[in-house]
Amino acid sequence: MFVRLALTWRGAGDTLLSAMEVDPNPSAQSRQWAMLAHLLTLLGYLVGFGHFLPPLVIWLSKRDEDEFLADQAKESLNFQITFLLAAIVGGVVIVLLYLSCIGIPLAILLGLALPIAHLVFVLIAGLKASDGVRYRYPLTIRFF
Repeated sequence: MFVRLALTWRGAGDTLLSAMEVDPNPSAQSRQWAMLAHLLTLLGYLVGFGHFLPPLVIWLSKRDEDEFLADQAKESLNFQITFLLAAIVGGVVIVLLYLSCIGIPLAILLGLALPIAHLVFVLIAGLKASDGVRYRYPLTIRFF
């Protein structure tokens, strides 16, 4: 969040006031890049891996230019790393459920639920970022 702290003196009593200015409207270019940081992660479904690469590249290349963009790229990167860890754990659980033969329906449900939840959260984040809203993914480990 863009914050500027201004210290001013007011009145004869020399009372110190502080006022924070928050930039509520990120630029259109910043919002577009933030939206791309979220939505380009869906390319991982076409390639089969690398969901975390687009937000990582955007964050590393543009983190010093705009605070809103850096925040959203970092948020997307954190979610993609969390998703990767959940996919690894989910893959192990699916294999164990398949081996038990009893848990095949649960394995199928888990195998579908994780990518669907990922798709929904990424789409919501992309829409919020394009509106200039700082989106926070639920159940995300904050690495950065």
